[in-house]
Amino acid sequence: MQEKIESIVKESCAAHGVALYDMEMKPTGRGKVLLIYVTSLGGVKVSDCQRISRKIEHQLEEEDLIQGKYILEVSSPGLERELKKKSHFVSAINEQIKLTVHGDEQNEHLQGKLLEVNPDRITLQYGDGEAEEILLSRIKKAKTLFDYKQDLKKPGKAETKKEKE
Repeated sequence: MQEKIESIVKESCAAHGVALYDMEMKPTGRGKVLLIYVTSLGGVKVSDCQRISRKIEHQLEEEDLIQGKYILEVSSPGLERELKKKSHFVSAINEQIKLTVHGDEQNEHLQGKLLEVNPDRITLQYGDGEAEEILLSRIKKAKTLFDYKQDLKKPGKAETKKEKE
C-alpha cells in the first residue's frame, strides 16, 4: 500500500513540475494524517500544493488505498527542512546544517556547512574552517539552518537608496 501511495504522489508531483521531498503517515486521535512535502528549484507556491493535493486526493479516493478517516496535507518542507535521506543531504550541499550525532557517552550537537556527501559519510565544515567527516550511521537528526539576518538581505538595496539621495 505504501509503495502504491508513493507512486501516485510521485506521478502527481511530476505532472505539476515539482518533486516529492518526503512523505509520512502519522496516526492521530481522529484518524491519520498523510503529510506530503514537495520541492522545486524555483520554490513551491501554495497554488502548486492545492493542485497536487486535489489530484492526489482524487486518486486515493478512487483506489480506496487508505482505510478509515485521514487528512491529506501537501506543503513545502520549509526553509529549515529535515534531512532524513541521503538525497536530502545531497540537496543541501553548501548549506548550513545542524546535526545531532551519537557520541561515545552522549549525543553531540554540531553545526556547519555541508561540503560533501559520500556513500557512508558527509563532510561538515565548521565556522573556523576546520572540516570533519561524519559517518551517516552516527547521525541521529539533521536539518538545514536558515540564517534569517543574512539570507533575507536583499543585495543592492542599500546601495540603490544611497545613489538616489
